[in-house]
Amino acid sequence: MKQIFFQSSMPRSGSTMFQNIMAQNPDFYVTPTSGVLDMLYSARVTFNQLPEMKAQDSSVVEPAFLGFCGAALQGYFNAITDKPCVLDKSRGWGIYREFTNAFYPNPKIICFVRDLKDVVCSFEKIYRENLPLHDMMRNEQEAGNTTIHKRVDEWMNPRNPVGRACERIFERIRRGDDDKILFIRYEDFCLYPESNMVKVYDYLGLTHFDHDFDNIEQVTQEDDDAFGIGKNIHTIRPKLLPKQSDANQILGQDICEWLYNTYTWYYQKFNYKK
Repeated sequence: MKQIFFQSSMPRSGSTMFQNIMAQNPDFYVTPTSGVLDMLYSARVTFNQLPEMKAQDSSVVEPAFLGFCGAALQGYFNAITDKPCVLDKSRGWGIYREFTNAFYPNPKIICFVRDLKDVVCSFEKIYRENLPLHDMMRNEQEAGNTTIHKRVDEWMNPRNPVGRACERIFERIRRGDDDKILFIRYEDFCLYPESNMVKVYDYLGLTHFDHDFDNIEQVTQEDDDAFGIGKNIHTIRPKLLPKQSDANQILGQDICEWLYNTYTWYYQKFNYKK
């Protein structure tokens, strides 16, 4: 039976980079952005809606369904790899921890976070780089090609990746079980990768592995057109280096202050300064 671990990070916070660093460990198979959780959740929706299931003894079919989910998770990765460990990347693992825990007990979930103004700044830079080719906000036509303030407002809307990820982290904090998730600040990881990797392996309960942060080979592949955001959003650099924030120049000080004032809980939780 494989050991399956989960990554559920903020957008534009080094999640793809981390997957490919972990891929240096020969015991690990790592995924790009995965749909495994979505398939399992869809199965749960079907289970709850089917009259045939509702008509049966819940004490019989509910454990059977959870067994189905656990076997499906193992079966999916058994068909992909012979490696003993898997790191699956999906933004939903954190908020659906209870569901996951019911068929895969004590799931280990890693969540990379980043200063919100730099997350949003990254989206704005992608928007500007891809604007000559197509509208990266094709699902938010009213905001696309208008003002930066409208674009930021859309990105922070809970129906979109950044806002949804923030809401999910806030919900973990509200439930009081955020201590079950390993949060890592992207900025700290870039500065002190070795010590942060020690935290990762200790949290996963595995023997430490020496990684090469100067020669990171990209093994995960994703067709970025499928996400409708822009080109090369999941392409990583071969060397891990700290990034200087240019959010004030790109977004403007007023937007950076708005992000801090609106999401003060996030800045306080992860010790980010205004």
